[in-house]
Amino acid sequence: MPTIAHLPERIIDTFLQQIINGLVLGSMYALLALGYTMVYGIINLINFAHGEVLMVGALVSWTAIGVLQEAAPWLPGWVVLIIALLVACVVAAVLNFAIEKIAYRPLRGAPKLAPLITAIGMSILLQTLAMVIWKPNHKAYPTLLPSEPLALGGAVITPTQVMILGVTAVALAVLMWLVNGTRLGRAMRATAENPRVATLMGVKPDTVISATFIIGAVLAALAGVMWASNYGTVQHGMGFLPGLKAFTAAVFGGIGNLAGAVVGGLLLGLIEAIASGYIGDLTGGVLGSHYADIFAFVVLIIMLTLRPSGLLGERVADRA
Repeated sequence: MPTIAHLPERIIDTFLQQIINGLVLGSMYALLALGYTMVYGIINLINFAHGEVLMVGALVSWTAIGVLQEAAPWLPGWVVLIIALLVACVVAAVLNFAIEKIAYRPLRGAPKLAPLITAIGMSILLQTLAMVIWKPNHKAYPTLLPSEPLALGGAVITPTQVMILGVTAVALAVLMWLVNGTRLGRAMRATAENPRVATLMGVKPDTVISATFIIGAVLAALAGVMWASNYGTVQHGMGFLPGLKAFTAAVFGGIGNLAGAVVGGLLLGLIEAIASGYIGDLTGGVLGSHYADIFAFVVLIIMLTLRPSGLLGERVADRA
């Protein structure tokens, strides 16, 4: 039982632990939110099937890990995880490329409601197909990294969480270089600004849009594998809520703004972790982790009320 003298130290340790938890959670939200914001920035489409790409990436990696552990049990866990991650990224990229080409491209000139309904339908379809292929039961995700937590002041962080933060930082750095320092990135920015003028300058919008969906799928697969590694379970419906929260993060930061997606994801993760942790303590566990989901949507309601364009978003006129 902590004494009164130990309370300030305990409060600081709890706060530090919730910061770590929030950054880990926010990192995964940020990766997923980038897929939403990239697609919206270029073709003004909210791809509500994006959360299911996370789910497919996680389930594919789970299958790949099982195959690798059976075929090559001598492989170190981190090698198995890297190979499974690469397989998940490839499958997710092919899936998202097919979704864009089959479901969204024919509706590009249609009223905005048509692709939105199609995206929702695609989300349900992917969940159903995953349930048929992988069965509806929850599956334990293997622990491939050391499970011994590392002390960080008065808090702890696991090797898996360190991996999540490191992979997210590298992925974000590579994405920013790709968007700001490569020919494809310039084409993406030109297409987002004005697709007609970009076409006159030699840019192929269809190629750029397909590349955007592929990049978003790779980021979603990364988030899916990290989500499964952190929580230790996978199933066909696991992508719905993270996808919805990542969309909230994208709106929170400013939909269509890459930096806004990152800031929104990290802030949403911090808000959710800190609020659920402290409210859980104050209410004796009545409220807390089981009600953590409400905080994300409270933030969304407040943001849409006070600043509809998001933290880093700008008010822009509709594209002609």
